[in-house]
Amino acid sequence: MKHLIAPSVLSADFANLQRDIEMINSSEADWFHVDVMDGVFVPNISFGFPVLAALNKYAKKPLDVHLMIVNPDQYIERFAAAGAELITVHYEACTHLHRTIQAIQATGCKASVALNPHTPVAVLKDILADLDMVLIMSVNPGFGGQQFIPNSLRKIAELRAMAAEVNPALLIEVDGGIGVHNTGALLRAGANVLVAGNAIFAAPSPAEMIAELKEVDGRILES
Repeated sequence: MKHLIAPSVLSADFANLQRDIEMINSSEADWFHVDVMDGVFVPNISFGFPVLAALNKYAKKPLDVHLMIVNPDQYIERFAAAGAELITVHYEACTHLHRTIQAIQATGCKASVALNPHTPVAVLKDILADLDMVLIMSVNPGFGGQQFIPNSLRKIAELRAMAAEVNPALLIEVDGGIGVHNTGALLRAGANVLVAGNAIFAAPSPAEMIAELKEVDGRILES
């Protein structure tokens, strides 16, 4: 499959949010990536149900909702009702992860688990077959504009090898420090969904940057 690009709404211009939503709608992007932060699990607060519902009203592409919050179980049904099509929870925030994944899938949403940079992919061995996606955080979650952590490439490759045996269709998403400079390496390692925030919204033409990220061929080595 051709890799997917999910612009991070967290980096959009909130004074012109509808404009940026319409830009994503008309671009080659595949999903909207929506980071929900509670100021507890991560040291930042973003947005919740009202903003997600507003996004859902205008977005013409799936909402990929990333919950960086404690006790995500109590909000799963509300995020699904607000328009999420895919819900990601953090391994580090879920005491009973299998139950949480079942709860997400029971709403009709696809289920994903995120791993912080310090968390090894091996912790997902016993649940990998039940997942639709795994999100590898290639920066420490909570803030945009951070530098990519190189060890993420090894984790992606290890996860792709694990998935080949039990869940070959698994989507591997990567979030943090992504741009044209490292997209090829990420794709070769096994990623197929890329989240980009600053790289897109700080570009002179965000739509052209999305197209450029989409056109990268992971089989071609960068010069």
